[in-house]
Amino acid sequence: MIDIGVNLTNTRFEKDRSEVLARAKQTNINAMLVTGTNVEESKQAIALCQHYPDYLYSTVGIHPHDADNAATNFTAQLADLAKNSCVKAIGECGLDFNRNFSSEVNQKAVFTQQVLLAEQLQLPLFLHQRDAFEPWFEILKPHLATVPAMVSHCFTGNQSELEQCLAADMYIGITGWLCDERRGQSLRDIVSLIPLDRLMIETDAPYLTPRNIRPKPKSSRNEPSYLPYIVTVLAELLGYSEQEIIKQTSLNSVKVFNLSVSNA
Repeated sequence: MIDIGVNLTNTRFEKDRSEVLARAKQTNINAMLVTGTNVEESKQAIALCQHYPDYLYSTVGIHPHDADNAATNFTAQLADLAKNSCVKAIGECGLDFNRNFSSEVNQKAVFTQQVLLAEQLQLPLFLHQRDAFEPWFEILKPHLATVPAMVSHCFTGNQSELEQCLAADMYIGITGWLCDERRGQSLRDIVSLIPLDRLMIETDAPYLTPRNIRPKPKSSRNEPSYLPYIVTVLAELLGYSEQEIIKQTSLNSVKVFNLSVSNA
């Protein structure tokens, strides 16, 4: 299995990060993408990858929440970081008009520049979108044919949005949101529309702990070793075996992110 979205630099992993990684390996997680959410976090993600070569990979980018704090030369900073061989995508980037921790104007400007950077460096985009689908898609549309791949990370949108993403040949990242029949029912209703060759799996740890874990973990913190719980629900909803889902999502991730993974 490959977890394409782990916030491993998060302070909630500070005390036991090596144990978290050991548990992931024991659960047959073959590789992980550590998410970069600003320049500093992206540097930390790369440093982690250098401690675990050929197991951890990273993205470098500026999350919409951090757009207000982006330096004027942030694209040059990200381009420099992307020279590291462990860097496999630009992101997490996009728009978030749900919380608006950064102004909409700055979010759009910072996102647009990262789309152009991905095009320039020929790297995939690791994308965030919340309550901003139309402006988000408008920014991406001119670059659909020129960016190598786009991954809609932690997809929680509606059927129309999903269909537009699939028509644009995007890959769809599914998290533990799917395991929550209260908040995630609308996603559960449409997830079968995703072809296996467009599907990816991710925990988004430490967030979005799957609700189907039994016994319920003592900590609310999500971690990569819980990825199989997402696969279980996908298998139930898609009608494929868990092994088929693991095999195809791993192939998709290796292809899109150019990973050096044996036994994926």
